[in-house]
Amino acid sequence: MELLEIQPRELKFTFELKKQSSCTVHLVNKSNEYVAFKVKTTSPKRYCVRPNTGIVLPRSTCDFTVTMQASRTAPPDMQLKDKFLIQSTIAPYGSADEDIVPSMFSKENGRYIDESKLRVVLVSPPHSPALQPINGALKQEPVNEAPLVKEAPIMKEAPCLKEAPIMKEAPFVKESPIMKETPVAKETLVRKDYTPLNEVHDLPISHVKDFEDLKVKVINLESKLNEADKTIVILREEKSFAIQERDKLQQEVALLRRRCAAKVQVGFPFLFVVFMALVGASLGYLLRQ
Repeated sequence: MELLEIQPRELKFTFELKKQSSCTVHLVNKSNEYVAFKVKTTSPKRYCVRPNTGIVLPRSTCDFTVTMQASRTAPPDMQLKDKFLIQSTIAPYGSADEDIVPSMFSKENGRYIDESKLRVVLVSPPHSPALQPINGALKQEPVNEAPLVKEAPIMKEAPCLKEAPIMKEAPFVKESPIMKETPVAKETLVRKDYTPLNEVHDLPISHVKDFEDLKVKVINLESKLNEADKTIVILREEKSFAIQERDKLQQEVALLRRRCAAKVQVGFPFLFVVFMALVGASLGYLLRQ
């Protein structure tokens, strides 16, 4: 079972004396699982891999770059026996790059580890002088260009040289005979604890309970959202009703003011006249007696 699709299957480096060369590898995860990968090489001092470990999310891709350090001499017949091994395994759901530990790629706990081997191929640069043997070693014919000598400091890049020891793992060198396995033997490996995510009924009891709890929480959240929507609608209706009542009260106050203004008359009020008449009659009666 192939967890990751790897492109290309060969690492092609454009070889030039005293120059670095890089190659990008494209990883494709077509499954619904989180897949962790790790890159190993038989020559950790010659290559730098960035990143050499990582997580490929479900239905997504990931790239890593392999950089070959600059060399002052060409290899015999422009061929290298260096090889790379890409290990991949199923990672827990939601894993990140910092969650990767060496035990994830150990076969001792019965985990399924998918392994893919890549070989290195050297390619001559286009429009470059041919490499010719001098004193038993291949050397490039001199070119009247000063920049070639000035580019030598590229070899002193500290980050790349410091990362090379991370790739050095003795178990890979010891397991080099495994690289002779035929594809048929490789495909017979089956992961024992692999379970597809879409088959909910085949999950362990603990996973089923977690799934049910999550489902209940989602339903509760939806009901609370519906209640909140209803409350918002009610508050909006009450607000509009209050605005209408305020407008009515303002209209009634304005009407009362108009009526009071219309009742105002010029002269003495009628009650005042009646009161004064009674007072006058009383005084006249007293004076007669």
